Amino acid sequence: MTAHPADRQAALDIVRPLRRAGHEAWFVGGCVRDELLGRTPREFDVATSAHPEQVTALFRRTVCVGAQFGVVIVVARGGEVEVATFRSDGAYVDGRRPTEVVYSDPLQDAQRRDFTVNGLFLDPETGEVLDLVGGRADLEAQVIRAIGDPEARFREDKLRMLRAVRFVATHGMTLDPATRAAIED
Repeated sequence: MTAHPADRQAALDIVRPLRRAGHEAWFVGGCVRDELLGRTPREFDVATSAHPEQVTALFRRTVCVGAQFGVVIVVARGGEVEVATFRSDGAYVDGRRPTEVVYSDPLQDAQRRDFTVNGLFLDPETGEVLDLVGGRADLEAQVIRAIGDPEARFREDKLRMLRAVRFVATHGMTLDPATRAAIED
């Protein structure tokens, strides 16, 4: 499914009230990567300093799909936008999800993400990109690189290995040597 301009507008209509209420709010992840690559994002995600209960208080139509992980779906303009509180993750014991999360800031949030190209934040109003993990350089070099220690990233969430291969196949990118070695191991 391809995002439409209305989908971007729906996400922007979520960022603005969050900011008016005194919260930090950015587009994050794949939508930022895709926009910087000149592609139309499939969906738009928002990262914020607002906690789930603050998000649900600001918007009429919300679905708490992962409030324990700081994630709320906001229904706006007929679309659904995932709004996630900045967080750092606790231990991963099942190879897929953390046992707990701690609300944090953009730096901690970026460092818990899978790949540098997905750890970017975008101010949708000004175009400012917040790059705390070297994602812009990797986008320009067309490289998929795990954030931090690739082996640790893949132990946390084994699905990340498949995502890396998918990005290489669908985006024409190459794997960073350390990321490739961790997948092969």
